[in-house]
Amino acid sequence: MGRECAACDGFFSNSSFSRNQWLKGDGYSRCKDCVDGIIYQCHQCNRTFGDSNQLNMHMQVHRAKNVSCPVCGETRFGSSANAVQHVESGHCSGCRGQDNARQQIYEFSSSKRVMRDYMTETPLLTDGDHRHAAVPEYPYCCRPCNKKFRNMGQLLQHQDNKHSRSNMLTY
Repeated sequence: MGRECAACDGFFSNSSFSRNQWLKGDGYSRCKDCVDGIIYQCHQCNRTFGDSNQLNMHMQVHRAKNVSCPVCGETRFGSSANAVQHVESGHCSGCRGQDNARQQIYEFSSSKRVMRDYMTETPLLTDGDHRHAAVPEYPYCCRPCNKKFRNMGQLLQHQDNKHSRSNMLTY
């Protein structure tokens, strides 16, 4: 059993691919030689990194900081994921405390139809007596790959890094 390397076009047995690369599938897998020989370089500042994840994390420093927090309105974030993570961290002036922030993001997500599609279960909110359902352990799910997340910020960051912008959820 073998497949073609997406980088060098060589045909190799499965032992020439890491497990992770093999799972990417035909047309996407890169052989061990190609993975080891790749240098990931930032096209803006020319810094080099050992893997694509490190480069993706670095690229956040080059983003414009023009996204606002959905709670306090501060405009100092490079992405929706960063703004939501600011709230979920408990450091947002409009929503103090991690547990409170997590509940607020969950309720905000529940109120938006497009965001409910990314929730693992349909929340039952009763506004009349202000009782709200407890936040499940992993309330958010990436629909393209079914990976579950504890926080909305994690889901947004995952989608930003792993899926095309056309599939991304935005708040």
